[in-house]
Amino acid sequence: MSTDGEMTIFGVAAQYLRKSEKERTEAQTRPFDSKTACFASDEKEMYVKAEIQERADGKVSVKTVDDRDQVFPMNPPKFDKIEDMVMMTHLHEPAVLYNLKERYAAWMIYTYSGLFCVTVNPYKWLPVYNPEVVQAYRGKKRMEVPPHIFALSDNAYQFMLTGRVIQYFATIAVSSDKKKEAINKMKVSSSAVSQSVFQSAVGIRFT
Repeated sequence: MSTDGEMTIFGVAAQYLRKSEKERTEAQTRPFDSKTACFASDEKEMYVKAEIQERADGKVSVKTVDDRDQVFPMNPPKFDKIEDMVMMTHLHEPAVLYNLKERYAAWMIYTYSGLFCVTVNPYKWLPVYNPEVVQAYRGKKRMEVPPHIFALSDNAYQFMLTGRVIQYFATIAVSSDKKKEAINKMKVSSSAVSQSVFQSAVGIRFT
C-alpha cells in the first residue's frame, strides 16, 4: 500500500482515491471483537453496524438504535473502505453496501470487486481526472495504484503492447450517457495512442 508521500503524484485527487496512512493505522489498531461485531438490517439505511449482546436458544440480541431482526458478521476495522472487496473476510450484501457507502461518503467513487470496477456517481465534479492523475496511472500495475478507470484502461493498453490477451470491457450503467462518459474517461487516460486504435484494440461494449 502506497504511503502518503507516494500518493502526492495524484495531486489534490489523492484524498479521493485512497485512505491516508493515519486512517489506515487507526483502523488496524481499533479494538474489534469478531464474535460480537455484526451488521443489522435497517429499514432506512438497509444495514448498520451493531454489537451482539446475547445469544440464546438460536436467537441473537444486538445493541442498535432500533429493533432489527436480521444480523450479519462484520469485518474487522482494517477492511473499512477497502479498495478490493474480494479481500473481505465476510463477503455478503451488507458488507459490500456498507463499504461502498463509506467510500462514497469520502468521495472515493471507484472500488474494485475482483475483476470488476464499481463506480458510484458523485453527482459533482471531483479532481480525479486531472492531467497529473492520468500521468500517475501510466505504466502502473492495477494493484500498485488506487482503484480507477484509468488503471483499467492503462493496463489494457500495456497488455496490447506486450501481445498479451486483449482486454474486454462491458460498461454497465443506468443510461447511455453514463456509459459514453465512462468510455470517454478511458480514452483520456490513453491519449498517447490514437483513440480509434485504443477502442479497437481494447474491446469495448455498451451493456
